[in-house]
Amino acid sequence: MTEPPLLLLDVDGPLNPFRSRLAALRGYTSHRMRPTGWMSHRDPESRSARRGLRVRLHPSHGGRLLALPYELTWATAWMHEANTMIAPHIGLPGDLPVIEWPELFADDPDGLFWKTRPLLDWAAGRPFAWVDDMITPQDRAWIAAHHPSPALLLTIHARHGLRDRDFTTLTRWAAEVSGAGR
Repeated sequence: MTEPPLLLLDVDGPLNPFRSRLAALRGYTSHRMRPTGWMSHRDPESRSARRGLRVRLHPSHGGRLLALPYELTWATAWMHEANTMIAPHIGLPGDLPVIEWPELFADDPDGLFWKTRPLLDWAAGRPFAWVDDMITPQDRAWIAAHHPSPALLLTIHARHGLRDRDFTTLTRWAAEVSGAGR
């Protein structure tokens, strides 16, 4: 039996539709959090630092993600804090693998998104679906040229977060990849 494809999951945008004005009407709940990476870029005396970051999460997303035929991995600047701060609010286990970025928000010499190269190293040739709000056409082209296995790069708008159609896309793609491996 072969390994399932990886699902490399970002928090802000896909799980936290931070640009949405209607998230509460769509079942999202609001939480105040103080992730280390976010707090390091704030003046500790500022109002936003004292209040924390508003994070909107949908409690059903964890169960829906676990039902997908993937091996889930956090691919987020939240890194390990995704397991402790995000996972409990959406019903994911608190021990998912985490991509540890060599440098957060680093400039890439070729103009790629800062996650792209380390993410490809993490995948180590395995098929993967990457769910993020910052994927660019340049990242798509670079991954297509440098990754030997199928890859789905699913861009999620930060106003909408993950939607039913995204779960459908992920399910269909995993079935195609699994069928191709037989």
